Amino acid sequence: MNYKIITLTLAALAIATAAMAQGDIELAEAMGETPGLQQVLKSKFIEGNAGFMSLVALALVVGLAFCIERIIYLTLSEINVDRFMKDLDAKIAAGDIEGAKAQCRETRGPVASICYQGLLRMNEKVENIERSISSYGTVQTSLLEKGCSWITLCIAMAPSLGFLGTVIGMVMAFDNIQMAGDLNASVVAEGMKVALITTIFGIIVALILQLFYNYILTRIDLLVAQMEEAAITLMDAITARKEVIGNK
Repeated sequence: MNYKIITLTLAALAIATAAMAQGDIELAEAMGETPGLQQVLKSKFIEGNAGFMSLVALALVVGLAFCIERIIYLTLSEINVDRFMKDLDAKIAAGDIEGAKAQCRETRGPVASICYQGLLRMNEKVENIERSISSYGTVQTSLLEKGCSWITLCIAMAPSLGFLGTVIGMVMAFDNIQMAGDLNASVVAEGMKVALITTIFGIIVALILQLFYNYILTRIDLLVAQMEEAAITLMDAITARKEVIGNK
C-alpha cells in the first residue's frame, strides 16, 4: 500500500512539474520571449519519461554528493608541506622528538599522519621506520580514494540508464506502429523522442560527473606526491639524527 502511495505521489509530482514547465514555456512564447534554458531542460526532462529520467537524475545527485564530499575532504587534507617539513626537520635535528610528534598531532592531513607514524618508531632501525611509513602511506592513500568507486559507478550508470530508456522508447515506437497498423511519422515520434532525450541526459550526467572525478583524481595524485616527498625528507632527517647520536 505504501508503495502505491509513493508511486502515485511521484506520478502526480511529475505531471504537475511537466504542466508547470509547459505553462512557463507557453507563457514565455505568448509574451514574445524565448524560453529560458532552465524551462526548456525541465520540459525535456519530463518529456523523456519521468520514470527513467528520475533514475538518471538520482545518479547525478548521488554522484555529485560523493564528489562534493571528496573535494571537501581533500581540501581539508592539504597543508603547506614545505613549511611543515622545514619546521619538523629543525625539531628532529635539534633532538626535540616530542615537539616533532606534537607538531604532527596538531596538523591535519595524511602528510602529518605518516610523519607521526615514523616518529613513533624513532628508536627502532631505519628499515623498520621506512617500512612503517610505507605501510601507513598505503592506508592514507586508500582513505583519499574512499568513495571514488561510487562516483565511477554513477558515471557508468547514467548513460546505461539513458540507453535503457532508448531501448524502451524504441519498443514503445514499434508498439504504437503495431496498434495503429500504419507506419506514420507522428506515431513513431513519441517513442523516438523518449529514446533520444533519455540518451542525451544520460550522457550529459556522465560528462558532468567525469569532470568532477578527474579533478578529484588530480587532487589525490598531488597529495600522494606530497606524501612521498615528505616521507623521503623525514627519512633523511631521521637518518641524519641517528648518525649524530651514533657519533657521540
